[in-house]
Amino acid sequence: MDPVYLEDLSVGREVATAKRTLTEADIAAFADLSGDFNPLHTDEGFVKEHTPYRGRIAHGLLVLAMSSGLQSELDGVQSVAYLEERREFVAPAYPGDTIQARWTVDEVRPSRSRPGTGVVSLSVAVVNQDGEVLQRGTDVWLVAARPDGPPSPETG
Repeated sequence: MDPVYLEDLSVGREVATAKRTLTEADIAAFADLSGDFNPLHTDEGFVKEHTPYRGRIAHGLLVLAMSSGLQSELDGVQSVAYLEERREFVAPAYPGDTIQARWTVDEVRPSRSRPGTGVVSLSVAVVNQDGEVLQRGTDVWLVAARPDGPPSPETG
């Protein structure tokens, strides 16, 4: 995959990631990793008796982490740092749901404090197989500017 620099990213660009199905094993592994054994994630009977959910739900942070790692045409972005990540957890994700992230570039600007880099803000929506929005928010990345040399074919 060719490197993608700050200059290659334009406002309005939309990208959909690959899809991934959330499994029971994913939820159990995340509970072990995070130490979050809340019954919402671990106890089917509790959830059905005490909540409006149809069954155990995935951790919101698990869905966020999974969606952040899904492959897309932005994998080549020459990222220097993840500056910010904001999410609203809009709807639950269940084992068996297939998730996908959809990003839209909202802002691209040179960094005021780090020469040779820029700040890219993206709107993100994480959806399930039915197109239902599970999470929405904003990601902000610090991205390397193109090193001296000819411009990319995308930017002319």
